[in-house]
Amino acid sequence: MTTVIAFIFMFGLLVFIHELGHLIFAKRSGMLAREFAIGFGPKIFAFTKNETVYTIRLLPVGGYVRVAGEDPEIVELKPGHHIGIEFNNKGKVNKIIVNNKSKHPNARVIEVERADLDLDLIIEGFEIDEEERLRFEVDPKAFFVMDEKETQIAPYDRQFASKSIGQRAMQLFAGPMMNFILAIFIFLILGFIQGVPTERALLDEIQPNSPASEAGFQSGDEIVQVEGNSVSTWEEFTKIIRDNPEESLSLEVERDGEIVAITVVPREIEAQGGTIGQIGVGQAFEKSIVQTIQYSFTQTYDITKLILTNLGMLVTGQLSIDMLSGPVGIYDATDQVVQTGFMNFLMWTAILSINLGIVNMVPLPALDGGRLLFVGIEAVRGKPIDPQKEGVVHFIGFALLMLLMIVVTWNDIQRLFL
Repeated sequence: MTTVIAFIFMFGLLVFIHELGHLIFAKRSGMLAREFAIGFGPKIFAFTKNETVYTIRLLPVGGYVRVAGEDPEIVELKPGHHIGIEFNNKGKVNKIIVNNKSKHPNARVIEVERADLDLDLIIEGFEIDEEERLRFEVDPKAFFVMDEKETQIAPYDRQFASKSIGQRAMQLFAGPMMNFILAIFIFLILGFIQGVPTERALLDEIQPNSPASEAGFQSGDEIVQVEGNSVSTWEEFTKIIRDNPEESLSLEVERDGEIVAITVVPREIEAQGGTIGQIGVGQAFEKSIVQTIQYSFTQTYDITKLILTNLGMLVTGQLSIDMLSGPVGIYDATDQVVQTGFMNFLMWTAILSINLGIVNMVPLPALDGGRLLFVGIEAVRGKPIDPQKEGVVHFIGFALLMLLMIVVTWNDIQRLFL
């Protein structure tokens, strides 16, 4: 149950922060954000605030912010349509009843001759069996009513396409940006709570029943030599250990001002790309506000670089698609991390946040990076690509991503039972 709660919290936080970035910059630029959704599929919970419907949906595979103009509007008023209209206290149309007009006895029923709800915000037409042509002004925040459900209209100045290239690009980039900001914030928390890992080869926790424990290492020991070679950093020390599984190593450690000789045999463990050595020691930490701030940025940078390197290896075929994990694999990994403690869970959350930010910046259709690519092409060529063509590209891209998700999830399930 602990893992389930942790996974739901982590997934919800990562998606919420990502989509919050999109939502904030959509509203800042004046776009109408129709829906803020966590998950896909059927609605579980929904409420409306400040023009936006906030929903939680059944399938925990992502989320979205639906901005007016990004997808075709549900209702299009064509000549000959019979609609009902209701008015606000300024005499402007504030409700356009598309069907079930009998349920709105106060609505004025007209036959549409022309409607412009993008620029002019007018409806022209005739009352039934009347010849006088009427013209009605429409409130910019009027609603369509279809099947007794209200949908706010979106004048062109509230639509995604009406905004400048910079505003659109920022709205798309804001999601991944917020994931990086979240990671930096989490590393700040870790730094303030437990301190910053020291660069020195200084030991902290010694795991029980580990090679280090059996060899006689103690918390506070500082490694100064391995096999006669001087060691001054944690990175140097751990590289030697990883590179020598099941090999006897002679070390010298400084303990309480004295040099102590210790022999240890790193245990061989399976890792990505082969086997490595491990002795079961933890790195020591130190507390400093300046170092904590530096740590939050350097950790984010280092993990970003590592993920980008692995992504490049995946593209070039150096890594197999089997190395990818979907929700099932992430859940299994989260289960293992949760068992090691809350601090490691926070670290895992930060890593996944960076990963989510990077993946969404990949220039593939349906992802933020793919949509940014189209905005960039528009900036270069001076005019936008046909929205229908762009929509087809994104639809195909989304379908392929869902197919990849199915393949990755199947691989995750197989790994669980191997």
